[in-house]
Amino acid sequence: MAENCRAALWYSKSIEIADCTLNGIKAVRECDHIRIKDTEIKSPEFGWSSHHLMMDHVNAVSEYFLMRTHHLDLRNVTLQGKYSFQYVKNAMLENCTLDTKDCLWHAKNVVVRNCVVKGEYLAWYSEDIVFDHCKIIGTQPLCYCKNLTLIDCEMVDTDLSFERSEVDATLTSPIESIKNPLSGTITVPYANQVIMDLDEAKGVVIETEKQQD
Repeated sequence: MAENCRAALWYSKSIEIADCTLNGIKAVRECDHIRIKDTEIKSPEFGWSSHHLMMDHVNAVSEYFLMRTHHLDLRNVTLQGKYSFQYVKNAMLENCTLDTKDCLWHAKNVVVRNCVVKGEYLAWYSEDIVFDHCKIIGTQPLCYCKNLTLIDCEMVDTDLSFERSEVDATLTSPIESIKNPLSGTITVPYANQVIMDLDEAKGVVIETEKQQD
């Protein structure tokens, strides 16, 4: 699709796209059962309100990537974006590299596995999200979440993390700061700062290296 193609592939079903370059502002909207592989995407509003979408070995540049999409399976995807995966439901992201702020806001039932996720304000207001063996980079991630799980994740430059979240997390590296988790347990080698100044904040922070000292 050429750069001046504005709104290609709307309301379509059973699409397979391979070895392509997709441009245009609003490509692939309100579609169902889409497979995309070995493809380059440059589309600011790609894939909105589409369902049963699979991607493998895709490089994407998109400001509002896959907004309100359901039933996603993304493998080996590299994304440069801004407000990606907002309001998505029932998604698997594996072996992906995501550089995007405000990612996964209001998302529900998502597994993110073996991924690098860089950007500000990750996954605010999300529900039933699992980060499994991921590297998370950026300020104020994972706030106001319900039923949030992190399994052996590395967190880099992540200050004011987990604010008002229900979270169970095992972290493999020190963290800049944790603020007012509402419930659950966060196990971390060391936190430079733990802020607990809210009466409702009942979460437990276990610093394993501090216990050894």
